[in-house]
Amino acid sequence: MASVISVKKGLSINLKGKAPEQHLGQAHCGSTYAVVPADYVGFVPKLSVQLGDKVEIGAPIMYHKASPELKLTAPVSGEVVAINRGAKRKILSVEIKPEGEQKHKSFATQTANSRESILALLLESGLFAFFRQRPYDRIADPVVAPRDIFVTANFTAPLAPNFDFLVKGRETELQAALSALSKLTAGKVYLGVEAGKLSGFKDVERVEVVGPHPAGLVGTLINYTKPVNKDEVVWTLKATDLLVIGRFLLTGKVDFKRTIALTGSDARERGYVDIIPGVRFAEAFPAGLAQNAEHERIIEGDVLTGIQVNAEHEFVGYQIDQITVIPEGDDVHDLFGWATPGFGKFSMSRSFFSWLSPKSKEYTIDARLQGGVRPMIVSGEYDQVFPLDIYPEFLLRSIIAFNINDMEARGIYEVAPEDFALCEFVCTSKMPLQQIVRDGLDELYKEMN
Repeated sequence: MASVISVKKGLSINLKGKAPEQHLGQAHCGSTYAVVPADYVGFVPKLSVQLGDKVEIGAPIMYHKASPELKLTAPVSGEVVAINRGAKRKILSVEIKPEGEQKHKSFATQTANSRESILALLLESGLFAFFRQRPYDRIADPVVAPRDIFVTANFTAPLAPNFDFLVKGRETELQAALSALSKLTAGKVYLGVEAGKLSGFKDVERVEVVGPHPAGLVGTLINYTKPVNKDEVVWTLKATDLLVIGRFLLTGKVDFKRTIALTGSDARERGYVDIIPGVRFAEAFPAGLAQNAEHERIIEGDVLTGIQVNAEHEFVGYQIDQITVIPEGDDVHDLFGWATPGFGKFSMSRSFFSWLSPKSKEYTIDARLQGGVRPMIVSGEYDQVFPLDIYPEFLLRSIIAFNINDMEARGIYEVAPEDFALCEFVCTSKMPLQQIVRDGLDELYKEMN
C-alpha cells in the first residue's frame, strides 16, 4: 500500500491554455542540433570533438572536467559544424549538422545487471546528465553513491503536462528505468505520484502526494518522506527523464526524443508534440509558437521556473517537458491599477474581488512584475505557499548574508531554487528569490569543495 502525503500549504495557479490530450505530430527538423553544457548545472565542459568530425547518435561530444567519465552525447548523427564560445573561451554550445540516414552508436544494455555496469552505461551514453543531486541541486557526482533516489511523476506546476498521457503505452520503459535505479542505490527509490495513479510498478516505494503546487516538486517529496541531512547525498529525477533512460536500456540506442506539451493562453497551437532536443525553437516551429509576433513571451518550461526563449536561449533543452506562451504585458496600461476592483485579476490575497470567483476560474496572467523591487519584508507571506519544514524568510536572509553556519542550520542542503518559485510569485518585495538560492548553493559548493 502506498504512503500518502497531504500538502496543505501551496498555491495552484489556474491559467488558461491547458494542452488538450491530443498528439499534434512531430516538430520540424533543424539544420543543426546543439549540445549546450549550460543546460546542466555544475557541468564544466571539455571537448571530445573538433570541427569537421563525424559523430553518431550517442557519441561523446564533451565531458565533465571534474568527472571525465560523465559525458554529453550527440542527439543526431552528422558533422560537427560549429563550436560556439563566449567570454574567456567558455564553451557555449557545439552544433551538429545531421546527414543522411541517422546512425546510432550501439550499447550492450542487455548484459547490464549490476550497479557498476548500469552506471557505466548511463555515463557513456550521456544519460547520467539527467541525474541531479541534493545538496546543491547540481549534476550528480557519479563517484558518490546516493542514500536514496527520488523521482517525481506528479506535475502540479501551472499548465504542466499530464504524465498519464505521456506514459500511456510506455509503461515498460518506465519500469525498466525504475528497476535500473533500484540497483544504483543501497537505499530506496521513491516515486511521487498523483493519488490513484501509476500503481503496479516494482522496485520502488510509491508515494501519493495530494495537495496544491508545489506538491509535485521533488523537494516536497524529499522533505515529507526522508529529508537530507548534512553529509548525505540523494539523487533526483523527473519521470519524463526515465522514459528516455528506459528506452535506451531496452533498445541499446540513445534516443533523446521527448513528447512535450504546448501550452499557454497565447499559444498558436495547444497539444502534445514529439521533438528532438538541441534544435532551435525557430526551426522546430517555423510558423511560430505565439499567436502574435509581438507582445508575447515564450517560455521553455512553466511560468514559475521556466527560461525565456530568446537569442541567448535559442536551443531546445534536453529535459524539456512543456513550452508556455503568455502575454508579455508590455502593451498593457491599467487605468488606476490596483485601485480597480480587479474581477479578472488573480491575487493571492483579497486585494481584488476575484477571490469571490470559483476555484475553477481560469486566468490570463502576463509577465509584468506588477510592482517595484524593495527590501525583503518579514510578513509571513512566504510561509503560506512554502510547505517544507523550513523557515523560508530566515533561510533566504542567511543566504544573502552568506552565513554558512546559519544556512546549514536553516536547511540549505535540502532545497533547490524551484522550491522558492511560489514564494517569488507572491513576494511583495519582488525579489529574485530563485536566483538568490541558486547563487547561494553555488557559492556554498565552492566553499565546501
